[in-house]
Amino acid sequence: MAKAILMPKLGLTMTEGTIDTWEVKVGDSVKKGDAVCSISSEKLTADVEAPEDGVILEIVAEEGADVLCKEPIAYVGAEGETVDSGKGGATEDVPEPSEEPVEEQPVAVESPAATGAAPVRSESAAPARREGERIFITPLARKLAAEKGIDYAEINGTGGNGRITRRDVLSYVPAAKPVQSVPTGVEVGAGLKGMRKMIAARMISSLQNTAQVTIHQKADITKLMAFRKETKAKAGYPLTDGQLSITTLLTRAVVLALKETPEINSWYQNGTLEHVEDINIGIAVAVDDGLVVPVVKHADQLTLTGLGQSINSVISDTRAGTLAGDLYSGSTFTISNLGHTGVEYFTPIINTPEIGILGVGSLTKELAFNEAHEVVELQKLPLSLTFDHQIVDGSPAADFLKLIIENLQNPYKLVL
Repeated sequence: MAKAILMPKLGLTMTEGTIDTWEVKVGDSVKKGDAVCSISSEKLTADVEAPEDGVILEIVAEEGADVLCKEPIAYVGAEGETVDSGKGGATEDVPEPSEEPVEEQPVAVESPAATGAAPVRSESAAPARREGERIFITPLARKLAAEKGIDYAEINGTGGNGRITRRDVLSYVPAAKPVQSVPTGVEVGAGLKGMRKMIAARMISSLQNTAQVTIHQKADITKLMAFRKETKAKAGYPLTDGQLSITTLLTRAVVLALKETPEINSWYQNGTLEHVEDINIGIAVAVDDGLVVPVVKHADQLTLTGLGQSINSVISDTRAGTLAGDLYSGSTFTISNLGHTGVEYFTPIINTPEIGILGVGSLTKELAFNEAHEVVELQKLPLSLTFDHQIVDGSPAADFLKLIIENLQNPYKLVL
């Protein structure tokens, strides 16, 4: 006889789960204990296993569907066996749930009049609700609506009792409305002039068109500082091209990390993501009336000496006002260094259309135990990586920052 595969109850408060991925399809043979799908609740994820050997006869709930706990999601049985019941049940009795499903608690939603807001409606929007009217919504749907910034009072629920499900939130499309970059009547950079006004416009645009997240970590550059000292002593001639400056060595570490993770070396603008072959590093430079980002073009093709010379050149030309016009744009990743200010960590704003920027803080000294349990002094460099979460997730961003740090902590990689 066919046997139902039920949506499990993963916790005391779980009333329903979402089918994330099916690992099998109708007609596949399975053995007892094989994972047939993965499901998730508001807090937990799990694999659902086949309750017996057999063939998948029917899949009741497709990927993305919300299913009450202890309700069937599929059926397994002998090949050729039919499944026949009002709810897609088997020819045998489906085990009754051990407990009654918990009804979703109603949520009181303030009316637009109470909040002073004018709700946006679409064809899928719910009918107008009276103030305080109960709204039924699944925990997953509520969480997803909050993440997307959607007022779920405007969504038309398709579940039982008009309950709003995860799918309702995913399919909700608000009616088009004018997008205002700033409060009505306020001009970006109002009261500012020249470069200051242009900076204001670029910063506001960057924050409004990207999902910026910043992560922080310190790099142990004790070996790097020793390497600099040793190299200067053994060079036999003065190293005056900036090839061993912290900025040059850090830039080299970033370039090597970008070569390993080319997806970070990209532009995102006007709805188009473009991966750029050339690695062009922007160096944020403070000038009398603002901030300028000159560009070191083809940084991945330069030796350490060539990189130092190029960085020194663009910085000095920027401050003198003689920088060539083509070096004001085209950067694919930017470095902003506030080390001279004493600041450790900060949140640099992405230089769009780039998708990442590295902030550099002030060098610090810390005491720690070495492998011999002796107290030693370490030199640490605080780094702050801001990335566009639209394009890059937290884990790969952290991996990219880790690569930069590994390059700094293995200084010979910077000269090979």
